[in-house]
Amino acid sequence: MRDHFINELVERAKKNKKIFLIVGDLGYNVVEPFAENFPDRFLNIGIAEQNMMGVAAGIASEGMHVFVYSIANFPTFRCAEQIRNDVDYHKLPVTIVSIGGGFSYGNLGYSHHAIQDYGLMRLMPNTLICAPGDLSETSKILNYILKYPQPSYLRLDKSFNEIIRSETFSLSPGKWICFKKIKSKKTFLTTGNTLKFYKEINRLKKYSNFNIYSLPIWGQSYKKNQSKMLRNFDHIITIEDHLLDGGFGSWIRESIGGNTKIRIENLGLNNKHLSSVGSQEFLNKKSGLFFV
Repeated sequence: MRDHFINELVERAKKNKKIFLIVGDLGYNVVEPFAENFPDRFLNIGIAEQNMMGVAAGIASEGMHVFVYSIANFPTFRCAEQIRNDVDYHKLPVTIVSIGGGFSYGNLGYSHHAIQDYGLMRLMPNTLICAPGDLSETSKILNYILKYPQPSYLRLDKSFNEIIRSETFSLSPGKWICFKKIKSKKTFLTTGNTLKFYKEINRLKKYSNFNIYSLPIWGQSYKKNQSKMLRNFDHIITIEDHLLDGGFGSWIRESIGGNTKIRIENLGLNNKHLSSVGSQEFLNKKSGLFFV
């Protein structure tokens, strides 16, 4: 996804002179196409994430749409105060690009595991959480946030490079995207990297009567918009590569409000193996996120 994102950003920057990219001394062999094409709209700020976010806010306040690119936790937890005070509260057009959502960088250790980031970013009242599950959602999310500049958090898988749905569809905050529709009151609802489980869900007989939807753009301001879709189902299973506490499934539960007739199951990561090291697949399975 990261290569696709940069390639898409380069194409849009050719027409949109307000696009600016900042990196924290990483992204080598990925961000060069942007840096070479637009050297006056590119900064390597160094390993100084708090400063990086402050600089991004300053540039955005002058009318630019700034993309801050870094790995997993670095552009979030290391500079949470700057995100809140400088970007979110001022409603500035800064897009925080987190490469390696979930256990994408699992083999580099827990400093690179982004499994608590939804919990942090969903606390920001003005920030969109943008979690594409495939390349088509990535492209459409980029189109949306450029058309409607605002604080946003773009969470990308490091290496997943597939298109799961090629048909035409539109994206907007809080909108569910249908990947499998049948006459049933049961559905899977996924966000971000876990859309890749689409094939596994489809082949399992016990889930043959489940619809499958994704929700790639959400956030604190869009809970109230969920009631219409939620009323269509009596059994919903959410999937995310994030700790169950404070993540996407928790957000859906909060969106239901007082409606106790809907059965909600949340599939995600448990907190028993946070210090483990291994591949994305290994750590997902070890933490309870897998289909057999």
